[in-house]
Amino acid sequence: MRGTVTGLLGGSFNPAHGGHRRITLFAIRALGLDEAWWLVSPGNPLKPTKGMAPLAARYRSARAMSRNAPIRATAMERELGTRYTIDTLRALKRRYPKRKFVWLMGSDNLAQFHKWRNWRQIAREMPIAVIARPGYESAALASPAMAWLRRYRLSAAGFRNRREWSAPALIELRFDPDPRSATAIRTADPQWAARYGGTAARDEVTHSLIHDMARGRTA
Repeated sequence: MRGTVTGLLGGSFNPAHGGHRRITLFAIRALGLDEAWWLVSPGNPLKPTKGMAPLAARYRSARAMSRNAPIRATAMERELGTRYTIDTLRALKRRYPKRKFVWLMGSDNLAQFHKWRNWRQIAREMPIAVIARPGYESAALASPAMAWLRRYRLSAAGFRNRREWSAPALIELRFDPDPRSATAIRTADPQWAARYGGTAARDEVTHSLIHDMARGRTA
């Protein structure tokens, strides 16, 4: 497989935490990726807006958590103007035609993947690597998406060694699950976002300034 191979982990990162970092580094090693991008979403259509910190704070938390690792935080969806994953992935492939992408998701997302817009088309755009998360294995295995995707299963070794790039492909990654969650962090520290204020931040992929649209300022 020629070209840089990049893992994509999308999410609210409300806030980013050590669990995000750990599963990403595990996926990089297991799949032989060159790097990973954390796609900090301006807004997730499947999640409520209540309790969602401003984009700038969530981006800064992702950048701080990814420091000194082959992980780059980006709020590129804001710049691309995309709202749904399928549109983001297609836009990324057009913008970076020399890169190969792998979509990374937790088993909690696989359990509801069939609710995503054009989820079968997402699977046809690039390989999907699913990382185990505690408490979601049964729901993921019983999901409509898994019923469709299981015919495309591929081992991590098979992914690293294949000569041709094709999708759909489902790679299941199993390791000691990480129990940390953004929900628990917000419950313990409701004011966490206040720690991520400060000077303007630049996107680590596009190098553009991150604008906090909710507050109408550059942050």
